[in-house]
Amino acid sequence: MNRKILHADCDCFYAAVEMRDNPALREVPLAIGGSAEGRGVISTCNYPARAYGIHSAMPTARALRLCPHLTLLPGDFDRYREASRQLLEIFHELTPLVEPLSLDEAFLDVTAVTRFSGSATWMARWLKEESLKRVGITVSVGAAPSKFLAKIASDWEKPDGLTVIAPSQVDDFLRELPVAKLHGVGPATAKRLHSLEIATCDDLRHIPLERLLQEFGKFGRRLFELARGIDDRPVRVERERKSVSVETTFATDLPDMAHCHTQLSPLCERLEARLARHGHPPIAGIFVKVRFDDFSLTTLDSRSGLPTPDTFASLMQQAWARRQRPVRLLGVGVRLAQDDARRQLSLPL
Repeated sequence: MNRKILHADCDCFYAAVEMRDNPALREVPLAIGGSAEGRGVISTCNYPARAYGIHSAMPTARALRLCPHLTLLPGDFDRYREASRQLLEIFHELTPLVEPLSLDEAFLDVTAVTRFSGSATWMARWLKEESLKRVGITVSVGAAPSKFLAKIASDWEKPDGLTVIAPSQVDDFLRELPVAKLHGVGPATAKRLHSLEIATCDDLRHIPLERLLQEFGKFGRRLFELARGIDDRPVRVERERKSVSVETTFATDLPDMAHCHTQLSPLCERLEARLARHGHPPIAGIFVKVRFDDFSLTTLDSRSGLPTPDTFASLMQQAWARRQRPVRLLGVGVRLAQDDARRQLSLPL
């Protein structure tokens, strides 16, 4: 039996909640994020703001330069979590097989659902209608035989989109699909693929598996499979957390390593508190994250050592040495053990 997977993705979710609660914000450029003075970044923005080139993860200061009359609001995550909870209730009315990815998106396996004559298209329409009617939030939905295609489909006609990729359409759809759309292909991998004159999945299909493994390691097999529509990942009702971390963006750049060291203890205390909330899960390694004043980012992992200020200090020294520039953000974290004995942690909403 062909699977029927839906991917529901709220349109500019945080901004959508704000516009729902204050309709006067609907037609003005709106962004949710930290202040420019506090070195904040944009979490999300509405479509009028996107017309100015603003996007998520952009420094707030730059966003305000692009649109001086931008309405900037701090995030109200209690309201966002409540809206997310209401949406999940609707999703669970359709199927118990719901995998939340974040507050604003989720996968649903509706293969065995008999309502709506078993039509994934009608189910998707119902999700959109009920989400707007009950929660006041517009949701784009993609329907396909696999998770990666459903996620691509939900983004195909945003905002307020509904795209269905039937099993009979998968092959034709994939042939013209840009490789940059494939799950796991970031800017660096996309650049490497284009250097090999691979622009579409049809191009990718002409590359032997052995060559892909040679060029991309184990990810080469994943590229080989996705170009052919092979994605058997199940919708997981409970998702395992792979890491726990904390980070701070500083109002003023830390000029050198000595100043970075002074920030380690507070970060470690916050990390310890977060690990305690999760019941101190088994740890497989530690890592540090450093973003420099030129916005370049480096991370460094260690498979040994405990999450203490001393072990993080050693890692941070090595990470900072890669650029030796002032630092705007520091982060510390742990990788969690990935084995059957490990405690299962559901991602919090």
